[in-house]
Amino acid sequence: MAPGSVNAVAPLGPSFNNIARRDRFVLASRSVTCDAKPPTIAIPSSSSYLNAAMDELATIPVIEHSHVRFDDGIMLECGVKLDSHTVAYRTYGTLNAARTNAVLVCHALTLDQYVAETQPITGKPGWWDIVVGPGRPIDTDRFFVICANILGGCMGSTGPLELKPDGSGERWGTDFPAVTILDMVRAQKQLIDHLGIERLFAVLGGSLGGMQVLQWVASYPDAVFAALPIATSAYHSAQNIAFNEVGRQAIFADPNWADGQYWRTGRIPAQGLAVARMCAHITYLSEEALTRKFGRRLQNAPKNPSEAIALFGEMFEVESYLRHQGSSFVQRFDANSYLTITRAADYFDLAADYQGDLANAFRGTRTRFLLSSFTSDWLYPTAESRAIARALNRAGANVSFVEFPTDKGHDAFLLDEPDFHRTLAGFLRGCAVHAGLTV
Repeated sequence: MAPGSVNAVAPLGPSFNNIARRDRFVLASRSVTCDAKPPTIAIPSSSSYLNAAMDELATIPVIEHSHVRFDDGIMLECGVKLDSHTVAYRTYGTLNAARTNAVLVCHALTLDQYVAETQPITGKPGWWDIVVGPGRPIDTDRFFVICANILGGCMGSTGPLELKPDGSGERWGTDFPAVTILDMVRAQKQLIDHLGIERLFAVLGGSLGGMQVLQWVASYPDAVFAALPIATSAYHSAQNIAFNEVGRQAIFADPNWADGQYWRTGRIPAQGLAVARMCAHITYLSEEALTRKFGRRLQNAPKNPSEAIALFGEMFEVESYLRHQGSSFVQRFDANSYLTITRAADYFDLAADYQGDLANAFRGTRTRFLLSSFTSDWLYPTAESRAIARALNRAGANVSFVEFPTDKGHDAFLLDEPDFHRTLAGFLRGCAVHAGLTV
């Protein structure tokens, strides 16, 4: 499809005992073929199936992130005011003299501000360095790119992992108030104002980042020239919420959960957080991608078919992959932040704030939109992006919508998708012409 075309209650757990969003809700206080007989399945040993891969003593390293502190605080939608808060962020490129070339990248659920450089904890490349950098679709030789860790996160911005501002030396933990997508965007707006930028040339992001993009335009329409929501939705479906709840309950059920005060014990709910990550990671992939990468290949297939396979050992390659995802995740992410952010995503329903009609959120907007979806994304399927595009049409907005064919699932927006990247670059070039952007 070419740009410009559009296809016309269980307990919530102790981390959410805050009153939240009073106008809408209240919370209570290698395929193996062999003609020989299949290998014997052994009785499981006493060693834990999951524990071996999980470091319960892991803690997130203390790192000094680039940040700005706002001593005037921020009022949250739940009615709680944070008397002061911190926004950790990174920038790439140079802000031009007119301050008109700024691009804000909004990160997804478990990502961070290190969009185009080495992540300081994992040592891995930036999560979107395939898109952001010199000569990339978001060209840092031309644009000044900003990415901030979201409010409630655990990479330097104020969140459950941070110390309370009362001087007690205690972490927020489960006392951290409920936050929403709008709260996250308001904190980002404080940062943009601090940087002296009146209007962002573009705001873009995928998944939870796409929700932030939509909220940006709805809340600050004159502050965004171009918006690029990617693989996202205007609200979470029941299925989205269900997957998130499985993850949350896994964390609550971890023996090291300690009512969310786990740092006092010197342990973390590693097993629960790892299971939450494993469950979520499945939704980021597609069946085709899993089959192509792993199929039914065995991880440690015995050379002799008569040898036993441990019933609860690493039988399949896909199991090993998921466990790696889980065990590496707990080294870099805080469980309470995971709870806080997934709940914020679940609460997001942009239309509900505009008389139940999503079009009302964008009426009169002059922002130019590019909506992108991917054919194999079943977490945020194309139908949800199409619904946003139709609402934008009803609002009279300038909108382009492209669905990209791929078998990579939801994570396609983070991967090597040349058509997607060409579309991003072309859209931004066109917008730069219309904005009269000079660098």
